[in-house]
Amino acid sequence: MTTAARVSVLMTVFNREQFITEAIESVMASTFEDFELIITDDQSTDSSVEIARSYAEKDKRVRVEVNDTRLGDYPNRNRAAALASGEYLKYVDADDYLYPTGLQVLVSGMESFPDAGYGLCSLEQDAGRPFPFQLSPREAYLRHYFGEPLFHKAPLSSIIRRDAFRAVGGFSGRRSVGDFEMWHKLSARFPVVLMPGGVVWYRVHDEQESKLERDQPLEWLNLSWQVTRQQLADENCPLDASEVKRIASGLSTRKARLAAIKAARFRPREFAQVMRLGTSIVTST
Repeated sequence: MTTAARVSVLMTVFNREQFITEAIESVMASTFEDFELIITDDQSTDSSVEIARSYAEKDKRVRVEVNDTRLGDYPNRNRAAALASGEYLKYVDADDYLYPTGLQVLVSGMESFPDAGYGLCSLEQDAGRPFPFQLSPREAYLRHYFGEPLFHKAPLSSIIRRDAFRAVGGFSGRRSVGDFEMWHKLSARFPVVLMPGGVVWYRVHDEQESKLERDQPLEWLNLSWQVTRQQLADENCPLDASEVKRIASGLSTRKARLAAIKAARFRPREFAQVMRLGTSIVTST
């Protein structure tokens, strides 16, 4: 009987022949070796599948699956998670990079806090204490909305307990803001571990799903604020009514300010930098 790997590394792919070799190599170079690498290809038309299969032929930890039909970004993430057997899920997209000690750092952080449902890395240094440390659901929401943002991180910056992922139903399928929504759902029900940087490297290029955030930040904000309103109204939200009211007020103010910035014809990259302030809604009210 084959023992399940401790970590399921999940790599979703669509036409990433330019980057996928480096992404796979980064996972295979991990100092933490108790992993499986599940690669789910979403009907690529380039050589991505052939490249991935060449690694599966050499290492039994690598598994390649090609979707029967095109699923899209977040449904493909769910597909990869459904194939996983590990205790933890670690997303590394086919254009991303995992540093050699990355898995070790993330697994060690989760093991230090066994009640946590997930962990986030690549965060700004905390002024009061070193990483890793755990936040309760209420502390995570308070930190995001009244302090330093948390829920803006990409899947690459996370490690998720598989049973917690299943408990919240996986990704809903919302485009562009699915990870923002996921961190809300997980944080409402489970503690989160905050971990240091130097674990992963996020590549920026023009074919990413996150391009909407960079090029159309007001549209991205509208989508993210829809998620915010929905999650704050959810029965699992750990904040009280007065805190939710303050956030709602901050949302309206921030939206008006950002609309004015766009009307003033800021360049997209400048606007995106200002937009990031909107992930932490209440900073001065």
